[in-house]
Parts: sequence; C-alpha cells; structure tokens
Amino acid sequence: MLHLHCTKKLLDRIQPEIAKPGQSDTALGNWYATVLFWKPQVALLVSERTLLPVLMPLAPAATLARRFPAQLALVLKKHGVSSEFIAQEVWRMDTVQYAKTANRSVVGILNEFVRQAEFWLAAYAYEKGDDDDLLVISAKLAETPCSPLYKGPVSPDRALHELVKAGAQA
Repeated sequence: MLHLHCTKKLLDRIQPEIAKPGQSDTALGNWYATVLFWKPQVALLVSERTLLPVLMPLAPAATLARRFPAQLALVLKKHGVSSEFIAQEVWRMDTVQYAKTANRSVVGILNEFVRQAEFWLAAYAYEKGDDDDLLVISAKLAETPCSPLYKGPVSPDRALHELVKAGAQA
C-alpha cells in the first residue's frame, strides 16, 4: 500500500477520499506530491525516505496514483536501480490512500524542487509536456544536496542507492 500525501492545491484538483496518515509498505516509504502549473500541468512527487523526486504529467489528475508506479519505474531505471527492486516497489503500490501533508520538512523540499525544476526548464530550454524531459529534470533534481540528508548520503540519488544496496544485503 502506498500513502500519498498531497498539498492542498493538488487535493483540490484530484478530490480523492482522504484517509488518516499511515505508513507505506514500500521501500521508498510515503510519497508527497504537489502540482506545478506549467502548460501542460505537471505533478512533482517526492519520497519521504530518500527525497527522490519524480516529475510526471498531471493529466488526467484522477488517474495520477494509477500512473505513478510506471513513472517511478522509469525514474528508478534511469538511476540504474535493479529490475527486481523496481518490480517489488511497483507491486507494493497496488493500492493508494491519499492523505494531507504531515511532514513539513518534506513539504519544504517539495517547494525547493519546484523552484529548481523551473530553473532546469529555463536553463536547458526543455519542452513542457515532454515526458523524456521530465525524466531528465527528475534526475537533475535528485543530485541536489538536501539538508535532511546531510548526516548521511546528502542527495536523493545517493540515498536511493544506499537504500537499494541495504535492501540487497538484507
């Protein structure tokens, strides 16, 4: 089960049934999401455990949770994660519960990634709405040092690799 914590502006767009916050049984933990009002609109999702960012098209908003595992699989593949880990992660996301945001630190990271995504979009003249560009921007954002990770791997991509490595050794 996946717990997807959404910002108010995303919840207003999706209008899902909101559950009490719980813990996901995925290796990457709970996910936080917001909307970027680009044309076309984009959703930004961040793993609570590793702060790994995933950008994907928002439309149709009602199917965001169903489409997310496939986009996550593409991002994980781009980071060189094993197909076994990817399959397990996607399999555990079979059901989704929406919740309000509960971790202000992760919401702060979401806001920072929104600003940085705008920079990468402008700096490299990416085409809004191009899914391949969203993967590239997701990978660039994952290289960003994040203060909640300073005592460990420092950036989301490194935190992801440490998590995968620890899972492989278990």
